[in-house]
Amino acid sequence: MTPTLLEAGPVQRSERALAPDLARGAMLLFIALANAANFAFAGQPGLDPHPGGPARVLNFAMATFVDSRAYPVFAVMFGYGLVQLARRNADRVLLRRNALLLGFGAVHATLLYFGDFLGAYGIVGIVATLLLVRRGDRFHRAILWLWGVQTVYALVFSVIALAGAHGGTAGIANTPNPSLAAPTYLRSMADRLAEWPVHTSTVLPFIIIVWLGIWAARKRVLEDPAAHRTLLRRTAVVSLGISTLGALPYALLCAGVLHAAPGTVEAMARMHAITGEYGGPGYVALFGLVALRLAGRAPRALEPVVALGQRSLSGYLFQSLCWVALFSPFALHLGGAWAAAGCAVAVWAVSCLGAKALADRGHRGPAESLLRKFAYR
Repeated sequence: MTPTLLEAGPVQRSERALAPDLARGAMLLFIALANAANFAFAGQPGLDPHPGGPARVLNFAMATFVDSRAYPVFAVMFGYGLVQLARRNADRVLLRRNALLLGFGAVHATLLYFGDFLGAYGIVGIVATLLLVRRGDRFHRAILWLWGVQTVYALVFSVIALAGAHGGTAGIANTPNPSLAAPTYLRSMADRLAEWPVHTSTVLPFIIIVWLGIWAARKRVLEDPAAHRTLLRRTAVVSLGISTLGALPYALLCAGVLHAAPGTVEAMARMHAITGEYGGPGYVALFGLVALRLAGRAPRALEPVVALGQRSLSGYLFQSLCWVALFSPFALHLGGAWAAAGCAVAVWAVSCLGAKALADRGHRGPAESLLRKFAYR
């Protein structure tokens, strides 16, 4: 890849690999589950602090497989997509596209949801375009060493956290987000303007996950999963193993099975967040294996999910619009863990059907069309 590439435009439908689109479409369900719960409880992590009966199972599943484990998938795929775009376009196109993402994020956060990731993607995309994307293979090997160091740190931290665990009566508690509990829409906008910059600054370190996606894209891991079968298997087993095991202590707290001292709860929550980053490469590798099993062609039952993955930006924004309408105090004001989960599944299913309808007519998503119009002029 050189900076003198012609502007070939975005990747065409006929050139798309199955695994990335399948991963994005399916994992938008996990994003829906996490964000709907955040709205329903007007705080994070968006779990029932006093679960009983089946709610214990829901809390456990959310903490083990969803919370802090869904967004890293999109971070990996974002880095992967940067390389795919860089193969076809000059840096000025990538910089313009990521600046537009930052603008999308600002509008999304102001109008709908403070927990926006688009702005952070835009900032990280600009940095990655300037410093990472065009570098050589030897330079990119550094990310494997960084993940190795992080893995050692995660294991050591986990051992220390568990060794220092103390019994107590504390469980989980939702940290309030004022914009989600605001009594009026204008008040929620004012709160989001204060919350979004803070939230964005806390998620910018995910550049280390984006960089791993850049490395994988340079190796064409998802375009040719058959040639990387062993790598995908090992990544899926090891990464999902770390993600799941690292989540268990906190998940048991969330399920109300365990109680601990406040300091122990905090340490387990930190361990849960650190190990959650491994959900990104783990889930991506898993979908790569699924695509390989499907021989790179989605069966009819999965076509709506793939179509949503091709329109993931529109699907993501559609979800936020639904959460405001369903859970805001000035709208329907639904609440509770089961309402959040049910709405998440329903909204995701509707977005899949909508994406399939657009695909059948040969249309891109509205947000994708707007982004491409300005990014590629």
